[in-house]
Amino acid sequence: MGGMTRRDFIKLAGATAAMTVLPGCAGATTAKEADQPAPKTTGKDGGSYVPYEKRTGPESFVYFTRDLSAAGLLKAFDRVKGALAGKIAVKLHTGEPQGPNIIPRPWVKELLSERVPNATIVETNTYYNVGRYTTEDHRKTLEINGWNFAPVDIMDAEDTTLLPVPGGKWFKEMSVGKNLTNYDSFLALTHFKGHTMGGFGGSDKNIGIGCADGRVGKKWIHTAEGQGQWSISKEEFMERMTESTQATISYFAHKIAYINVMRNMSVDCDCAGTSAAPVVTPDVGILASFDILALDQACVDLVYALPEESRHDLVERIESRRGLRQLSYMKELGMGNDRYHLIDLDNNDAEITAADAVKGISGKWVSDGL
Repeated sequence: MGGMTRRDFIKLAGATAAMTVLPGCAGATTAKEADQPAPKTTGKDGGSYVPYEKRTGPESFVYFTRDLSAAGLLKAFDRVKGALAGKIAVKLHTGEPQGPNIIPRPWVKELLSERVPNATIVETNTYYNVGRYTTEDHRKTLEINGWNFAPVDIMDAEDTTLLPVPGGKWFKEMSVGKNLTNYDSFLALTHFKGHTMGGFGGSDKNIGIGCADGRVGKKWIHTAEGQGQWSISKEEFMERMTESTQATISYFAHKIAYINVMRNMSVDCDCAGTSAAPVVTPDVGILASFDILALDQACVDLVYALPEESRHDLVERIESRRGLRQLSYMKELGMGNDRYHLIDLDNNDAEITAADAVKGISGKWVSDGL
């Protein structure tokens, strides 16, 4: 499937749809009409934050610690480790050369050695031509950034495969690195931060972009047919990225867990490497859940709960890129709940609010020296 273009994919999807219409019935399409994708309506709520009290539906559990350290990461991991067994993939952003904001390698090294010694870090090549565009360059960047203490599988190094997208509007299948299907369970270990196109990068971005292969899947998400490389943006981009995530999390079903690390939250993604905008948002903590929507929503809620002077830049990035559509679309696709019980791991599992979690945090970011 590695050679399938987006045009080929759309034609195949259109032809399949046409075959399901009985000849002579009202609404039957011609072969020429079937070549054209049906018009799609994109959500328009990507810049509108919905306070907790205005949300409806069931609640999940999200676990929170203020301990930004290897010990804190272990504490969070222990609450979600029950989903992981067999051959475990750990998806994290390994960063561009010398990237300053990625999750500290010593933390990840301790997590793997202490809890999942046989796990494999997984990545895919990039859609942009910098330090991880080819597998050869990607390997060099991994060495530069210190990811040499565990095996790293560049999942699209040899080929791609298609995974179904349940309920997808833009895609019925997503092209991912072929090696993704070699794993029994999946841990999304995510550096939560801003994102140039997504507004914010949480578990949804880590999986949706990070598992899509570098030549086909990422192109489907980012590029409109016949237009520029980054021609898809705002709510449509959020929806396409989220559908890509839906493909991976549906594949692993209940054998998947999520951790978000709210540290060094530049408004730019780790893809920006050393050119990322300086960090100004203060560090918050580490959160974990079995529910991807609840986790990303909780992180966004913690950002919005910060004092205005502390949250301004990151909130502006989220809303200007219409990034909140990630959350509402995950809910529409049935990927999780946007209501949750926030459990304070530092205080005997007391249930707290977002405001409680960030109480005492003010001012600008202070480096931890790592």
